[in-house]
Amino acid sequence: MLALKAIPLPVVAGLLGALLGLLYKGIDRKLAARMQSRVGPPIRQPLLDLKKLLLKENVVPRDSIPWLFNLAPLVGLVATATVLLYLPLGDLAPVLGEGGDLILILYLLALPALALVIGGFASGAPYAIVGAQREMVLMISYELPLAVTIVTFAWKLNRLYPGERVFSLGFILNHPLWGSFGPLGLIGFLILLGVMLIVTPIELSKIPFDLAEAETEIAEGLLSEYSGRNLALFKLTDALKALAMASLVVGLFFPYQVGYILGLSGFLGGLINVAFFLLKVFAVLLVSVTVVRVAAARFKIDQVAFGFWFPLTAISLGGLGLIYLDGLLF
Repeated sequence: MLALKAIPLPVVAGLLGALLGLLYKGIDRKLAARMQSRVGPPIRQPLLDLKKLLLKENVVPRDSIPWLFNLAPLVGLVATATVLLYLPLGDLAPVLGEGGDLILILYLLALPALALVIGGFASGAPYAIVGAQREMVLMISYELPLAVTIVTFAWKLNRLYPGERVFSLGFILNHPLWGSFGPLGLIGFLILLGVMLIVTPIELSKIPFDLAEAETEIAEGLLSEYSGRNLALFKLTDALKALAMASLVVGLFFPYQVGYILGLSGFLGGLINVAFFLLKVFAVLLVSVTVVRVAAARFKIDQVAFGFWFPLTAISLGGLGLIYLDGLLF
């Protein structure tokens, strides 16, 4: 017991996040296979893959910039693991809940993609450079509708609670917005939820938005020159980022805890709230990642860029406009 207490909370959060992220990744692959009438790999397969990669040789391309090539995976992993320290687990407070806000979380979520881009360019390989260019276009594409959604939260909360730290994730979690809208605002809020569910797979570079890797086109693209330990770090980053992004969606739109509804408190209530939170995270990943990548084929880069810059941004602005009008009329 003393040995467990001696382990820093960030280390515990990182290890727990890694296990949960790999578990969700295994479930995702299993469910996707079942939807396609395949048996699929065992749920523990991502963990086995990670173990195998860690034991393999770490090859650095001859034409690469070695120190930058090796640093990129570590930067991506550290940034993603740090995001988990700002997110709650059920009704358990975040490890660094008072040390940052939603803006910081969005910057940290962007760092893994930047690390991929830097690693791709540093490798000096043609396929990796093409993948890095595509990743840069994708980042520019989805940032605007994501920013509109976050600004809408801040604007509405600032009107309801003037003078408060409305960008604080803890404040957002304790002040759900569902009950503060009239009919128009509720429609606008549902639109923004839909935008976040669309942004989630592109943020995670999942089909149909995996253009930066695109195995059948550019042979893994960004990751084509990575192997061994470095590739394992990128795979782990991917699992952690899926958990972090889904947790963010749950925290913003579905912060309610079932333990309080059932009248439970103490250890049992906390345990049920944690389990319910993980169930909500799984549901978000199922809807926005698993079902989408089974049902849709990969888009072209110009389709994604145009679709996110114009139609999706216009839709998110429409959601913001409905919430604004709702505030004036109701």
